[in-house]
Order: sequence, then structure tokens, then C-alpha cells
Amino acid sequence: MKKFLLLFALFFFMTRGTNAAEEIKISDPPRSEHTGCIRVHVKELKKVEGLLGVSLYNSKKGFPEEHDQAYANRIKKITATEEDVVFDNLPWGQYAISIMHDENSNGKLDKKSFIIFAIPKEGVGVSNNPKIGKGGPKYDDSVFTLNTSELDVNIAMKYLFQ
Repeated sequence: MKKFLLLFALFFFMTRGTNAAEEIKISDPPRSEHTGCIRVHVKELKKVEGLLGVSLYNSKKGFPEEHDQAYANRIKKITATEEDVVFDNLPWGQYAISIMHDENSNGKLDKKSFIIFAIPKEGVGVSNNPKIGKGGPKYDDSVFTLNTSELDVNIAMKYLFQ
């Protein structure tokens, strides 16, 4: 009888383990079959000093200033008036990019504050290079589609106080 109970218990736990593994497999998020690389060409940097912060967004959430909500971020020391930044192994989809030229390397975008709004004192740029009006750039004006293995995105920096 003890052997029967032991065999039954082993069979029960082995069967249960198999079902659990199948459930985990089913609940795994789907992986994109297509991935690509975005090469960002940043142009018209006014000074060869400071840091370049480049944020890649895959939704409106946080765009363009809340870099902690971006899909990916890159920081690079500026060594020329034009710089390249690369985002690899990205699933195909829609993205937007925002850039800041942190001239004094303090880790934030310095702004000049007025009564009800603030304007960047350092350089900024976004994908598609839209005109920046009241309220700053919008995700819908900056979004583009990655649907190839390599995509080049050119962004011209804008300096509102220089």
C-alpha cells in the first residue's frame, strides 16, 4: 500500500508540474519576429560641450520630457557638432524621439521660467523636426514607424535662447 501511495504521489506531482510548465509557456508575452535598429543623426549642436540625452518613446506617455517613462534612453558626451546615437534590437512599431543638449552636464534641461510657462535654455530636438509651438512638441507630430532592419532618423537641434 505504501508503494502504491508513493507512486500515486509521484505521478500526481509530475503531472501537475507538466501542467504548470504549459501554463507558463502560454502566458509568456509574444515576441516580435521583426526587429530593427534606429540610428539617430543629431545635427546643428551649437557647442561641443556637455551631454546629449536621447530618449526613445513607444507611446505618448511621458513624451517629450519625462525620460524615465521612455522605452529606452541614451546619454553621450558631445565631441562634435553632429553626433550619432543607436538603438538596437527594437521590435518593429511606432516610436518618437526627444533630445536634450545638457550643456552644463547637470542632468536636466535648464529652463527660463515665466509666469505661466517655461522655455528651454538649452538645445532640444524631436523626431520629424516639427515646429515647436505653445505647449512644446506633440507625440503625434513626432511619431515614425520602424518597419525595416535599419532606419536613419535626422534631428536638427533647436536653441530658443541662443
